[in-house]
Parts: sequence; C-alpha cells; structure tokens
Amino acid sequence: MREYVIVTDSCCDLNPDQVEALDLTVIPLSVQFGDQRFYNRPGDGPDLHEFYERLLKGESAQTSAPNVDEFKSYFRPILEAGKDLLYLAFSSALSATYQNGCIALDELKEEFPEAKIYAVDTLCASMGQGLLVDLTLREKGKGKSIEEVRDFAEATRGRVCHWFTVGNLTQLRRGGRLSPGKAVFGSLLQVKPVLRVDEEGRLVAVTTVKGRKKSIEALLDKMETLVEEPEGQRIFISQGDCREETEGLATMIREKFPVAEVVIGNVGPVIGSHTGKGVIALFFLGKDRRPE
Repeated sequence: MREYVIVTDSCCDLNPDQVEALDLTVIPLSVQFGDQRFYNRPGDGPDLHEFYERLLKGESAQTSAPNVDEFKSYFRPILEAGKDLLYLAFSSALSATYQNGCIALDELKEEFPEAKIYAVDTLCASMGQGLLVDLTLREKGKGKSIEEVRDFAEATRGRVCHWFTVGNLTQLRRGGRLSPGKAVFGSLLQVKPVLRVDEEGRLVAVTTVKGRKKSIEALLDKMETLVEEPEGQRIFISQGDCREETEGLATMIREKFPVAEVVIGNVGPVIGSHTGKGVIALFFLGKDRRPE
C-alpha cells in the first residue's frame, strides 16, 4: 500500500499545536480586511482579539477560497513524492473552496495517473470540520487504506453536529443571514439566535432565546438531546474572543457528560468574518444532524 497524505484547509480552525501533532497539511484561505490582505494561518494578519474588535467597530472583511493554482502548489509536492492524497474540504454550501480544490485535483490526475487522489466535501465548518479531520486521521493511524479512510469520512460527516450562537447580530446582518429590521429588533430585545450547520452543510438559524446566558445553555441542551454515546467522545468548541464564557460551557459539559476531553479552539478570521465577536460553536457526534 502506497503512503498517503490527508490534507485539509484552514476553515477547520485547528490550532497550530493540533496541526503539528496530527502532522497535517492545511491550505489557508485568505481575508481582505480593510486595505490589508492576509492568509488564514499563524503569523499572518492581526491577532484574533484585534481582528474581532475591529469587526465590532464596523470594519469589513471579505474572504476568499484558494484558487486552483494555489491548491496545486500544495497538492503537487505530495504527488511528486510518490504519495497518494485525500483532501477533506470546507463545506461546499459555504464556500467555493471544495470546488476549486476538486478542479485542481482533476487536473493533477492527468499528470499523476498512477496516484490515488480523492476529495471529500465534509459539509462541516470550523472545528466541526476539525473534529472530522481529527477522527479521520485517527482511522489512518489504525493502518486503514486511503479508500477505507475516505469512506469513513463520508460516512461520519453527517454525524458531526454543529451548534452556534453569536455575541451580536451585526455580522449575520452584513452577511445577509438576517434582515436589517430583525437585527435591530433583536439587538434591542437582547435576542440571541441559535444556529446549526444542516445536513447539506448550510448555516441555518433554528431558534432564538433571550439573553446570552440562555443562548449558551441552549447549546448544552442541544447536545443533551442529540449526542450519541458521549462516553469517551472528544468534544470540540470554537470561540470568537470570548474564552471565559466558552470555558463555562466546557465545564457544564464535563459535569453533565462522561466525555474524554473538551477541546477549545478559536474561530478563525475566515468564519469569524461572518459570525463576529462572541461566537461560540459546539461540535459533537450524534446519530445525525437533524435537530430533533
């Protein structure tokens, strides 16, 4: 069996220590932030606290998927080294990243006809994508073939539950996910949305609650309803510059469920551009993603 490499993109929001521990290749998306363009990778752009503060003050951010040539620059050295390749991509319902990656891989298949080259649309975002990547790499560590690992990722992606809440409604309004009228009305009443990534990989609003505390508790309630066999699970939470509140959610999870670990990371600037400061996102395995 030829050696193979698993590649993902920076919307997985795994922190640098996790990426290093997993020996993972991560292809960065980019952000246009005011007059500055930077890549979503360590060392580029403002630190996350500054980024979220500037968003909160009204600066705009536009995100871009890697183009085909950028993808090739990461994929080609792997194939030139005689290795096979499996790409686990950010949800195609939220970005052109998967499509551009597939175009690059299709072109490279002509150059490397002997190589096994696969792509999986994870239908995941942020550390939901990171959780699927982590689980898939663990399957690779068991000695599974590239086809077995690909099939695992495709079979498991629909079980990765994503539940979000946000600190304010501004970025959802700017991104067109909430009308200006509803955003103003919701802000006045301190209404907080509870959202999820659905079965097709789209970010959708499910319900609203009044107040920040209740919105965070709603994430815990969704986990209680939907989690399957929490014993031994590694639960992932990503957050947008609201570490203390996120630690509180992690503590509630540890007290309620016999999980192996709760891993907290950051919502990076690509996804954070659309959710804003104060986003908290919870990821776990359920039977499927349906809310009830």
